[in-house]
Amino acid sequence: MPHDRTPAFSRRSFLKRAALASTAAIAAPYILPSSVFGANAPSKRITMAFIGTGRQASMANIPGFIKLPDVQVVAVCDVDSWRLAQAKQQVESYYAKTVPSDGYKGCAAYHDFREIIARPDIDTVMISTPDHWHAPIAIAALKAGKDVSLEKPITRAIDEGRRIADLCTRHQRVFRVDSEFRSLEPFHRAAELVRNGRIGKLRAVRTGSPKEIFPAEPETLTPPPPELDYDLWLGPAPQVDYMQKRVHTPHDLKSRPGWMRNLDYCDGMICNWGTHLNDIAQWGAGTERTGPVAIKASGKFHDNKAWNVLEYFDAWYQFANGMELFYEMGEPHVRFEGEKGWLQVNYMASKLSPERLTASDPAILKEVIGPEEIHFPLKTEKADFIDAVKSRGQTLEDAEVGQRTTSLCHLAHISIKLGGEKLAWDPDKEVFLGNQEANKLTRRPPLRAPWTLE
Repeated sequence: MPHDRTPAFSRRSFLKRAALASTAAIAAPYILPSSVFGANAPSKRITMAFIGTGRQASMANIPGFIKLPDVQVVAVCDVDSWRLAQAKQQVESYYAKTVPSDGYKGCAAYHDFREIIARPDIDTVMISTPDHWHAPIAIAALKAGKDVSLEKPITRAIDEGRRIADLCTRHQRVFRVDSEFRSLEPFHRAAELVRNGRIGKLRAVRTGSPKEIFPAEPETLTPPPPELDYDLWLGPAPQVDYMQKRVHTPHDLKSRPGWMRNLDYCDGMICNWGTHLNDIAQWGAGTERTGPVAIKASGKFHDNKAWNVLEYFDAWYQFANGMELFYEMGEPHVRFEGEKGWLQVNYMASKLSPERLTASDPAILKEVIGPEEIHFPLKTEKADFIDAVKSRGQTLEDAEVGQRTTSLCHLAHISIKLGGEKLAWDPDKEVFLGNQEANKLTRRPPLRAPWTLE
């Protein structure tokens, strides 16, 4: 399907045309009768659109939001028409169960995210695109007055995260990193215990991400499948010929997409899972709004035509208070080591470690957090976002927190790209000290025309 290549971020005429197109697209009623919802009538519900409807959206994000009684999903968007149709059906099938009619058609479907951005009646967007699109779409949505839930990692470069965080402050927008780890009870419990001093002053934190897998498959160039607008899928990324291993498997919402192993679109496990585990590390350590002062990392990049992310890595950080963070590829976990003992959370239970949360002394796990101590709310990341949209308060993992966590991963990546060099970092100014080559890598290379972040 042809599309307008002019960026939405600077062209008013596109927005006007898109608004007209949107009016036509939603001519059919899409709001359910108030009698269906009672107190949660449409006029009192938060309207939401999904941008990107692949594996993560279909398996987690659409189901997670659509079941919330104060959310009304009104639109979906994807450059793959098959995926778009699946998402539209997923939404409409769910709502049809609550509507006394067989003819409900309540979800608009769009090919171009700019049409979502142009609709003034959409309050919030959930962005679940490939990583290279995260920052451009989030920035456009924030500027258009939308509240944003964004898949992690939220950026491909440190400067993009700073733009997002500053825009949220400037425009008073609600933002949530869509990571579920703060909603998982073992991680939540560990963070509260550590923040309340149950293992004493923190000396070190150790985190691990899963190992990357590179399946052996032919590297074949073919025409893009007819349902995919490949040029719009590439968007700001470099122009290259289509190879399925670099994109996603057609007509498949379950397998891990190949773009997650290619540096044009993603930084690999170091950022993908690192933004889960290192967020918990920062949360427990109380450093979620700052960063380290020194970084040193090593690793090896995979080398073939399709996949080139890191095969392995090992990173070290030091913070201003002397605490160290050790981050490596291995089993996904977070381990807090303090003066009085340690706590460890394993993402998955195993025969060797059947309990996900363990401690140097089991008595630590039985500690009661007093009413005057630090408490964190325990709810899903989806509910956390919607509650903040309604209250206009902060989410538990807002844009500043997302920027600092994602930056941790980027900092290690930069050190590896520079051959394992030890780097000095100013977390207040977010610049490397005395290393201009490293500072260049905090900025994303120019986006492919005509896409910009302006």
